[in-house]
Amino acid sequence: MTDISLTSTSIRDVAADTLVLPVLTGTDGQPARVLAPASLEGSLDGLAAAIGLSGRADEVRRVPAPEGLSVSSLVLTGLGASDLASASAEDLRRAFGAATRSLTGVGAAAIALPGGDADALAAALEGARLGAYAFVAHKKEGTKPALGAIVAVADDDAAVSALEAATERARIVADAVDLTRDLVNTPPNLLYPEEFARRAQAAVEGLPVEVTVLDEAQLAEGGYGGIVGVGQGSVRPPRLVRLDYAPAGAEEHVALVGKGITFDSGGISIKPAAGMDEMTSDMTGAATVLSALVAAARLELPVHVTSYLALAENLPGGGAQRPGDVVTMRNGTTVEVLNTDAEGRMVMADALVDAVADSPDLVMDVATLTGAAIVALGKRTAAVMGTESAREAVLAAADAAGEPFWPLPLPAELRAEIDGRVADLRNIGERWGGALTAGVFLREFVGDTEWAHLDIAGPSFASGPLGYMGKGATGMSVRTVLAVLEARAS
Repeated sequence: MTDISLTSTSIRDVAADTLVLPVLTGTDGQPARVLAPASLEGSLDGLAAAIGLSGRADEVRRVPAPEGLSVSSLVLTGLGASDLASASAEDLRRAFGAATRSLTGVGAAAIALPGGDADALAAALEGARLGAYAFVAHKKEGTKPALGAIVAVADDDAAVSALEAATERARIVADAVDLTRDLVNTPPNLLYPEEFARRAQAAVEGLPVEVTVLDEAQLAEGGYGGIVGVGQGSVRPPRLVRLDYAPAGAEEHVALVGKGITFDSGGISIKPAAGMDEMTSDMTGAATVLSALVAAARLELPVHVTSYLALAENLPGGGAQRPGDVVTMRNGTTVEVLNTDAEGRMVMADALVDAVADSPDLVMDVATLTGAAIVALGKRTAAVMGTESAREAVLAAADAAGEPFWPLPLPAELRAEIDGRVADLRNIGERWGGALTAGVFLREFVGDTEWAHLDIAGPSFASGPLGYMGKGATGMSVRTVLAVLEARAS
């Protein structure tokens, strides 16, 4: 993973291959300009205009460095703002992340934010570290890896000291996001329920986290009908992983539940072939709640966190469940499976029953749950539903993290749509408002617990790059979930 560090060395002498500087947009007819440190004042005047930069977000250009610098090149990255004061933390993350994302194969990059305070430089550093990601595990030897190291240039030793805690947090947060990205990007023939469980155990090795893994026999004996039913069409059986981080003195308990469908063919209700390869990402929710717990433990947050990974492979094998089957869930509720491609809510419901049994203060579930959420909000914005206080907590955390979430309702009239004909419930309602109906279904398994449901189907997997997110797995929602935990810890 990309190393990050701080230095108060002069910008002219910093040990790096390239230097990243932001570009401000022009105002009042003035051209865009490079935000240059005092030691370079004058030497970069007119550079942005000369090479046609506008300073817009995601605009990145690499040019030779002027004489007198230890670096060989400059990376100029659009800030999307006309001055530093009007740039948000997310503007800074996006600008510096876009820059480092372009630096695959480079050994080290220095980043500087002239005139920025500690909070601004911390945001720039976090974005730079998030952008420095490349998944090359299955590429030929010699494929360019991610940027090797990032050095943030601070004004003096006092500024370095002030940024040390923020730097450590940026390192831990980015590592957590990268853990999710790596899991999601791993091909489904290599990441199946048993292997996912093994990797979860490896991820918390050395941390004060207790791990319990239920195999297919234990799931059947324990009455986890939803998880067992979804996984019975695959020769690779399901798992339920419980991870518990319970530091001494913790006053709040948060339970996290993640959908972990390691590949989703749709089962008997099979999906169209086009785009089915992206269903390797249907375990993003499980990866997210694993990564958030790992980050909480590494940050030593004084909050009790329990994560449940509901893992299954949804395939139409000879033993697969059929549309019309009835299964008995963990809490004894019976469900008619009318669509085997509505499998996420089935595995999540079983895990939610266990999550609420410990009477946590808050339950959050994270899932790539419905295509309807993408229809409603597009591919960049995630949905959040649930009890009012929990929903608002997620929105506040998402705003701080810079991740786009939007609240959706759980209309009372939709409850009647999931009444079963021969069982207590059915696993789908009408087509309209499908994301909401899925949320209404999950609500049946949380009782009176404070609860938030995060549907990240759109932004979990990207078809094109944006800022610090490249193609493929984005890790979107890890930082929001972690921000909720940090708020509870404080």
